[in-house]
This record gives sequence, structure tokens and C-alpha cells, in this order.
Amino acid sequence: MTKLIASLRRIAEGYGIWLIMLLAAALRFINLGYPRKLVFDETYYVKDALTLGSLGYEGSWPADPNGQFEAGNTNIFSSDPAYVVHPPLGKWIIWLGIKALGADNSVGWRYSVAILGLASVWLIYLVAKRLFESKLWGQVAALLLAVDGHAIVLSRTGLLDGILAFFVILAFYFLLRDREQLRLRLFARPWLIAAAVSLGLASAVKWSGLYYLAFFCVYVVLSDILIERRTYYAANSEPFNWVSRLFVRGGATALITLPVAFVTYLSSWTGWLVTSGGYYRNFDAAEVKLPAAFEWLPAPLQALWHYHLQAYGFHVNLSTPHNYQANPFGWLLMLRPTSFFYEGTAFGATNPTTGALCQDPSGCSSAVTALGNPAIWWFGVFALVALAVYWVRTRNRTSGLILLGLGAGYLPWLTLLNRTTFQFYSVVFLPFTILAIVFVLRKYLHETENRERAQKTILAYLGLVLVFSAFFLTIWLGIETPYWWWRLHMWIPSWI
Repeated sequence: MTKLIASLRRIAEGYGIWLIMLLAAALRFINLGYPRKLVFDETYYVKDALTLGSLGYEGSWPADPNGQFEAGNTNIFSSDPAYVVHPPLGKWIIWLGIKALGADNSVGWRYSVAILGLASVWLIYLVAKRLFESKLWGQVAALLLAVDGHAIVLSRTGLLDGILAFFVILAFYFLLRDREQLRLRLFARPWLIAAAVSLGLASAVKWSGLYYLAFFCVYVVLSDILIERRTYYAANSEPFNWVSRLFVRGGATALITLPVAFVTYLSSWTGWLVTSGGYYRNFDAAEVKLPAAFEWLPAPLQALWHYHLQAYGFHVNLSTPHNYQANPFGWLLMLRPTSFFYEGTAFGATNPTTGALCQDPSGCSSAVTALGNPAIWWFGVFALVALAVYWVRTRNRTSGLILLGLGAGYLPWLTLLNRTTFQFYSVVFLPFTILAIVFVLRKYLHETENRERAQKTILAYLGLVLVFSAFFLTIWLGIETPYWWWRLHMWIPSWI
């Protein structure tokens, strides 16, 4: 066993990350065009992306357009504006894939998202390598993200959340680089500016990116003050003025990050601003009086502000019941995963999508379910609790940074329990759950007295992760199987 571990370590050090990236690419790109149907909210974002690229704003579609769209008749939209409630950037990114491969190609609907999903695997490798100062532990983090079903499905679907997760991980990487430099001078922090750009891009995909902007900025302010405090006490005996430094450092951080993030966010609305057909684009401020503070703005920006007010009202009041809505308290345990696609075929019948004949007496099923790997998600709950306890006891910097990422992506949703929410929103903090798992595994290995046994245990855990991924792969990729095989994967009634 010792020789096996040594051999695996040599392979990992030489080729590990490239093998992991190859595996991640296969899981994200093989048969990416299946199903050739708009699944779940692709019905909004893919069609919005096409009109955005064609008109500069989201246009309207006739009633029940999906059948024609899926058949390749995509040029059936009108120039009339459509009311949408998410910023444009994610849809612009989806449009890049459509532009490259064609709107009549279902691979094009998902291609850009798949690329960013693959890039997220590489990013978490870079993050974990810096966070744990180890190439090997970086590879463990990349492997877990590469084979998790939640990440795989959100990388293979033309939705916004996988795009959001990419920009959040990118911002976190830049935050780590900024922390390494420990520079307190206002304009000598390029990595902090890069993080602000990334967070502006995240917010331009979904407004939940603003949570990360707020959490990361507060962390930077407090961290900078602690650095100042250590420097101050090294040269002074007078008490350190926390209040004044909070205002000064907070103002400095806001001066660096907020304008950069705002300009980045605003630039995503360029198409809407430079055209005249978008929803509310020709809003008359005289009809609905805006606050005096906004009267000096040019008319297009006043209209954009009004649009944001209406969209905000929609988001906070969204409480429409849905079969797959999931209370945020159950997200970490995957109590109600989202079924993106399900198609059943009776015995002896032909599947209308694949054309395959069902030859199993129980019938056949093809499903795409945004269900995570139980060995990752359920062990991740333990890891997060252990990490929180460890941070409370030690104030360890690494554990605090991981909890920061989790908290920014998860805690705000606990204040919106009356809102209609879905399990797949949690993909944005999945990377931080994985970092928590790696932290716990690494700590176990380094602090145990029997290192060989710890290595075997960790390898056994990673092996279990791979076994579960192989088992659940059919319901992540939509592979048609006998009905009884699909039913075998529904471990909890709420998964159906």
C-alpha cells in the first residue's frame, strides 16, 4: 500500500492537474447538446441571449415558442422589449456560444457556460494551491469540483449560476493575492482592483454577486485594520483608535473597490443604454417622480435606475410556488435538488428525443438532475461545522477565508425564506465547501500520529467520491437507462 501511495503521489505531482482537467472537460463537453430542448430556465436565458446579441436588449417572443426554437426556427422574436429581472452579462456570455456555433445548435446554448465551468476547476486548483501552499491539495480540490454532479450539471446548462460561480472564484483568487502583498497604500493594490472588477462582473450576472462584494470589502477593511494595529503597537504605546481607523480604512477600501465594481457593472448595460428599444428604456421620469438625488442624471440613467427599482421589487416579492423550490435551510443537505429534465418512455416505445427503442419492461428514463455527489455534500456539512468550530477557537486565517466565501454565498439567503428559491443557487458556494473538505482532510493528515493510516483513509474517501460520481453520472448527463435504474438513484422521496 505504501508503494501504491508513493506511485500515486508521483503521478499527481507530474500529471495530476492535467488528468483532472481532462476528466473535467469530458464530463462537461461530451454530448453537451443533449437534450436538444430548452431545459428549466434555459427557456429564458438562451432566448434572451439570442435577442440581446441581435438587438442589444432582450426582445419578445410569440406564445409557446420553444417547440419552434428547438426545431431550429430561432428567428421568430420581435423587437418589442421583454421584461427581464437579471443583469445582461450572463446572457451576453451565453450569446458568445450561440454566436460561435449557431442558435440552432443546442451545444451553442451551453458552450460558453461549459468553458467557464471547466475554468472554475482550474481556478479552484490555483486557489487551493495558494491557500494550502501545496500543489497536491490544490489537485484534490480540483478533483472534487471536477466530479461533483452539481457543478457538472450547472456547467452543462445555459443558466446564470455557473457563470456567477466562476466570477466569484476568480474574485476570491484575486483577494488571496492581495492578502499576500499586505500593502496598505491606497493605489498600490492591483489585486484588490482586480477583485473589484471580478465582483462587478459577478453582480452583472446576478445581483447575488453583491453579497460577495459586501462581504469581501468588510473583510479587507477589518484585515487591513488588524495589520495597521500590529504595525502601530510596534512603534507606539498609545491606545489604538479603532473607530477612526475604521472610518479611514473603510473609506479607502470603498474608494478603491466600489467605483471600480460599479463602472464594471454599469458597462454590462451598454447594449441597453446605446439602443432605444429596451424595456423601460424610454421611461418618462416626469410620470413617475424619482428622488431628487437622481434628477441630475441623464435620462437613460434615470430610466435604468427606475428599471432596477422595479426588478428589485420583483426579486424581494417573488413567492410563486414551484414544484422544485427548495428552502435554503435544506441546501447543504441537498433535500430538494432541481430536476432540469426528465423524459420517460414506455416499454416498446421510441424515445421522442433520442429515437432509441425502450426495451426494458420497467420502462426507460432520461434525466438531468442538479444533484451533488453525496460524498462531497454530506461530508462537506461536517467539514463546514468542524471548520467553524476550529475558527472560533483559533481565529485561523485560512479557515476564516473559507468561511467568508461560504457565508457570502449562503447566509444572505437565510433572510429570504419567504422567497421562491432553488437548490442550484448553492453552486456559487460549492467551491468553498470543497475548500472546507480539503482543509479538514489536510489537518487530519498533518495532525494524526499514524500518517500511513491517514493517507489510506483519505484515498478511500476520494475513491468513494469517484464511485458515487460514476453511479450518479447517468442522471447528470441525461443518459437513458431503465426506469428501475433511475429509481435506484432517488434515495430520498424529495429527490423525485
